[in-house]
Amino acid sequence: MGKSQLPNSIEETERLLQHGGYVSDRALATVLHLSLRMGRPLFLEGEAGVGKTEIAKVLSAALNRPLIRLQCYEGLDVSTAVYEWNYAAQMVEIRLAEAEGNVSRAALSQSVFSPRFLIKRPVLQALEKTPEGAPIFLIDELDRSDEAFEAFLLEVLADNQVTIPELGTIKADEPPITIITTNRTREIHDALKRRCLYHWLDYPDGERELEIVNRKVPGASERLAREVVAFVQRLRAKEDLFKQPGVAETLDWATALTELNEVALDPEMVTDTLGTLLKYQEDIDRIKGSKAHEIVEELRRDLYGQPGLKNEP
Repeated sequence: MGKSQLPNSIEETERLLQHGGYVSDRALATVLHLSLRMGRPLFLEGEAGVGKTEIAKVLSAALNRPLIRLQCYEGLDVSTAVYEWNYAAQMVEIRLAEAEGNVSRAALSQSVFSPRFLIKRPVLQALEKTPEGAPIFLIDELDRSDEAFEAFLLEVLADNQVTIPELGTIKADEPPITIITTNRTREIHDALKRRCLYHWLDYPDGERELEIVNRKVPGASERLAREVVAFVQRLRAKEDLFKQPGVAETLDWATALTELNEVALDPEMVTDTLGTLLKYQEDIDRIKGSKAHEIVEELRRDLYGQPGLKNEP
């Protein structure tokens, strides 16, 4: 699948995302469209759970291209991310050559450091063109890796190539569609950012988050979806939590309440299921009990214009 089959406009990019079940705003669709057309990596920054990783998954499905994912972590190195040699197979090759006794050292060295003994990790896999076209290359949570690995990526992002000392430079025939995500636990160097287009992915507003819940949790009642979103929006806006719930947590909570056959928020059930929405005990302690009751009562006044928990919409 070549460049001509990529979306030709911002509107087509919005439709592509919507077709994959991703509810985006125009700003995101615009920068994604430019990234696809210009062949530049897209650097997505934002809080955990706002849907950064999901964009790469949706692109993979919508464009029918393989998704190559590099999950970053502290201590990530070239042998894990890029390539390593199959040492066991190389040793077998050496032993067989020694047994035959008629292979020169130079020829043997060239043989064991050939592509057939190369184990390709995500970075090398991303540089390979597939029958469907260049893959979607997701570099997930780059801020968790070390600065040394971040510096290594400069060659990959700038020139779409990797240098292997024993083989030389391997360059992509067609650049992968690269999505880089970071939760901003540390700053990424400007040299890497300059090679990318940038977008900050924020929490959605209530209207967009409700649309996301309706799409992703179709089994939730209209009332439950509306109240779940209003509750989460209220937490983000007014509560000083250690970790605000992301869209992923909103979806988990809506799904959990639907599985429990809830059709509206009940303060006791809110308290019982807060572990689905909040991931720190301090935050749960802050919201459970009377606070949950207060928030449910407040959101119902806002939604339905009448006081009390027993009012129907």
